[in-house]
Amino acid sequence: MLSSPGNHEAVNNQLLSSFSLAEWVRLRPAAQVVSLSAGQVLYESGERLDHIYFPTSAVISCLYTMRDGSIAEMALVGNDGLIGIFLVLGSDTSPHRAVVQISGDAFRIPAKLVQAEFERGGQLQHVLLRYTQGLLTRISQGAVCNCLHTVEQRLCRWLLLCHDRVARAEIQMTHEYIAHMLGGRRETVTVAAGHLQDAGLIHYSRGHITVVNREGLEKLACECYRTVEDEMKRLFGPAT
Repeated sequence: MLSSPGNHEAVNNQLLSSFSLAEWVRLRPAAQVVSLSAGQVLYESGERLDHIYFPTSAVISCLYTMRDGSIAEMALVGNDGLIGIFLVLGSDTSPHRAVVQISGDAFRIPAKLVQAEFERGGQLQHVLLRYTQGLLTRISQGAVCNCLHTVEQRLCRWLLLCHDRVARAEIQMTHEYIAHMLGGRRETVTVAAGHLQDAGLIHYSRGHITVVNREGLEKLACECYRTVEDEMKRLFGPAT
């Protein structure tokens, strides 16, 4: 279990708050709070990136685009993580793109500064290595989920992931965009969302989805959501 020093200002990012106070003191002068808009591209595939983003209220999708234009989501990152882990691991480019899914704020920190702290071998290194392990679990479990589970189950899982990362029940998202995230067709997602609405689990209207019954979503979701959540609790403890 990772401990928080308890003396940080309210950074509202679980990774940043898990760094030691000394590490945060060294990072803080260069940490810039930026506002991110829905649809904003943080980086494209193969593009060099000089900053690492630690979302506080924004939610960001890591997406892979095929040659035919089809899109699938690899990972969803909110205040539980960071964007640009590949920079810490020794690369300056990524094979995927990062797009803001839900507008909000993030801390933007120069990658070289985070890399230097990582090389010190302290708490930050410990936190980011565990986060990388958890991220690999999310990505691999997502691949299994897309192969084996129904669109309705996957939609429940995806809504729960979004709900975990925003401080409100309402999620602003169209069926077309969700279809891209799930790697499916808009019509299929619309039917699945209709079933969830009929069951009283969500309410959908004009691009806004409101989670009405979270417990019901958890019951209907496939095992993948709980598998990943249990792994993250094992790695970081209940508080993360």
